[in-house]
Amino acid sequence: MKKVLMSACLLGKKVRYDGGSLSVHDQLVERWKSEGRIISVCPEVEAGMSIPRKPAEIFEGDGNSVLDGEAEVFEKGGNVVTDDFIAGASIALELCKKFNIEIAVLAESSPSCGSSFIYDGSFSGNRTLGTGVTVALLRRHGIQVFSQHEIADAHKAIHATVDFPRRT
Repeated sequence: MKKVLMSACLLGKKVRYDGGSLSVHDQLVERWKSEGRIISVCPEVEAGMSIPRKPAEIFEGDGNSVLDGEAEVFEKGGNVVTDDFIAGASIALELCKKFNIEIAVLAESSPSCGSSFIYDGSFSGNRTLGTGVTVALLRRHGIQVFSQHEIADAHKAIHATVDFPRRT
């Protein structure tokens, strides 16, 4: 059975920077839960960041820029947390390898998990096109990443893939 990597905050776990969650109430997610498909992750928490923690944004780039060493992730106030975000992304990738995961549903706009949009690094609430660090790393390894607004598309992708052994 195909597993799905899913942001812990979308599953109601209070792991966001502000100590909250982004619970998704969707019949497909409930079905995935009952089928035992979901592997939960919060890259920041897995990397050892606290709950709550200061908000963080990618400055002058996106997750790909961070992985390429061209941009940094900063907490509000200026502390550089790039290494934590890369470590969390690496842990998420290891989970995908361990469970042969090819599909992920991650929280949009996050500097780790944003799949289409992230905040622009100004801490002013402005979003910009781009991906978070975890999404960038997963996509570089062939994992399809969807946001919580694309659960139906993720469900179709789960059932469109064939169970072949994964190359590592």
